[in-house]
Amino acid sequence: SNSFCTLLGNSRHHSHLPSNLPPAMSFLKNLFHKKSPEETMKEYKRSLDKTVRDLEKERNKLLTQEKKLMSEMRKMAKNDQMDSVKIMAKDLVRTRKYASKFYRMKTQVQAVSLRLQTMTSTAQMSKAMAGVTRAMQSMNAQMNIPAMQAVMRDFERQNEMMGMKEEMMGDAIDEVMDDDGLEEDETELEIAKVMDEVGLDFKSKVGVTDSAMPAVAQSAAADEEEDKALEARLAALKTAMK
Repeated sequence: SNSFCTLLGNSRHHSHLPSNLPPAMSFLKNLFHKKSPEETMKEYKRSLDKTVRDLEKERNKLLTQEKKLMSEMRKMAKNDQMDSVKIMAKDLVRTRKYASKFYRMKTQVQAVSLRLQTMTSTAQMSKAMAGVTRAMQSMNAQMNIPAMQAVMRDFERQNEMMGMKEEMMGDAIDEVMDDDGLEEDETELEIAKVMDEVGLDFKSKVGVTDSAMPAVAQSAAADEEEDKALEARLAALKTAMK
């Protein structure tokens, strides 16, 4: 009894047992292991394929027998044994009918096997699609659209702030680099004033055009406008950081 209990326990833990089992083991396998639809379909298909092979084998035997009958009938006809020829002709007709019948049966069984295979493939595809659908549902559940929108808005705001800071840094660097040009313009203006006081034409001496003379005044006005624009950008930056 202990060995039987042990056997029962093992059968519960090992549901996939070999097919070539003793009768007692096969009984236990069928008792505790419920076959899945896929396993059942595979067994049916194997059985149908075996039936197709058996029918084809029997049909080939009949075709071989038909050839032998044809050969014997020719021999009997040459020997003028017409009674034997008539008997063998009836056997030949019967053999051909059975060969045709076996062929039709094989074709029908193959059609059933093909339909079974199609159903199996469809079931596998449906199972795979169900798994994909569950995975997509899980991914959709993890995607928080409002949170993603908030992240994108924050990114856009930070990106805009960074662009404004880079622009202000560039303007500051340009102002530092332009100081030398401004000093040169002021120097030329002072020289021109001195030359005018002594009655000399500074413009003709140094090649300065009329448009270059009021450069300092224009530059001062431009600096004032740039300062106002810089203050406006700083105010916008402070508002965005709040």
